[in-house]
Amino acid sequence: MCPVTPSDIRVLVVEDDPVAADAHALYVGRVPGFTVSGTVHSGAGARRHLEAHAVDLLLLDLYLPDGHGLQLVRTLRAAGHTADVIAVTSARDLAMVREGVSLGVVQYVLKPFTFATLRDRLTRYAEFRATTGEASGQDEVDRAIAALRAPRPASLPKGLTAATLRAVTEVLRAAGSGLTAAEAAADVGISRITARRYLEHLVESGRAARAPQYGQVGRPELRYRWSDH
Repeated sequence: MCPVTPSDIRVLVVEDDPVAADAHALYVGRVPGFTVSGTVHSGAGARRHLEAHAVDLLLLDLYLPDGHGLQLVRTLRAAGHTADVIAVTSARDLAMVREGVSLGVVQYVLKPFTFATLRDRLTRYAEFRATTGEASGQDEVDRAIAALRAPRPASLPKGLTAATLRAVTEVLRAAGSGLTAAEAAADVGISRITARRYLEHLVESGRAARAPQYGQVGRPELRYRWSDH
C-alpha cells in the first residue's frame, strides 16, 4: 500500500459483502493518490462513518442490506454531504444510471471488475478533481469532462481479442457448474489451448476461479467457474 499523504483522496468503501469490500479496499490502496478512509457494509454504517470522518469519494455498492445505494446518496445530499460517488453494481439498468447521474454519481463500475478497471476509473477521477481555476474556452471544459466520462479500454494480453473474450465469458457465465477448457472450446468453436488462454486470463483478472476436477483416469482436469466478485 502506498504511503498516505495529506493530499490523498479519501475513499469510503460501502459494500455489503465483506470479502468484496476487503478486495475493493485493497484495490483502492494500491492506487497512488488514494487512501481508504474506512470500509462499511450498510447505508447506516456509511452515514455513521461520514459523520465522524472526512471523505472525498464513496465507492458505493448499490444493493445494500438496508436500502438501495441511490437512496443513500439522496439522504447524504439532503444532510449536506458532498462526497463524490463511484457506483459499483452488477445492475445494467440504464434508467438507474441516469438517476445516479442526476444525484452526482460520477462513474459506474460493473461487477465483477479487475484492479486495472478500477485503477483507470480512479485515475480519471483524480484528473477531473485536479482541474481548478477558470477554463479558457469550450475545449478546456470538454477535456475536463472527457477525463471523467471516457474511460480507456482495458488492454488485453497479446494474442487475445475482445470478441473471443466476450464469447468465452458468455459461455462461462451461462454454465452454472463451470466448464473445462475443452468444453469451452467446443461451445465457442476455438481450440482447447486457445480456450484455456482466455479462461486463465479471466482467472488472473479476478473474474473466474479454477479448481481441479477429480474422478477421472489420469491427471485431474481444471474446471473454471465464473466469479460474482
